Amino acid sequence: MIPASARVWIALGHTDMRKGMQGLALLVQQSLSLNPHGGDLFVFRGRGGSLVKIIWHDGIGMSIYAKRLERGRFIWPSAKDGVVPLTAAQLACLLEGIDWRNPQHSWRPQSAG
Repeated sequence: MIPASARVWIALGHTDMRKGMQGLALLVQQSLSLNPHGGDLFVFRGRGGSLVKIIWHDGIGMSIYAKRLERGRFIWPSAKDGVVPLTAAQLACLLEGIDWRNPQHSWRPQSAG
């Protein structure tokens, strides 16, 4: 279970998806200047846009999560360098292929009658 205090960071640009946990953790540490063992989640997207990998260190060990969309692409900022913080709700939208920058709420009736 990921704690509520964990922050979510998406790495801008595209990442070589052949990298595993150690390669992505090294990328976090050297390129993003963040601590890959601090309990935050780091999200990376491949060049094609249909694959993301997430690494997370829970204090005991590193975990990696990968998701590939069958159709469409994950919505990603256009900047090439750095990181962008996300909320847990934005991450959930991103993983469902929803535009996390401007999610559309479903229509709700104004009255019961």
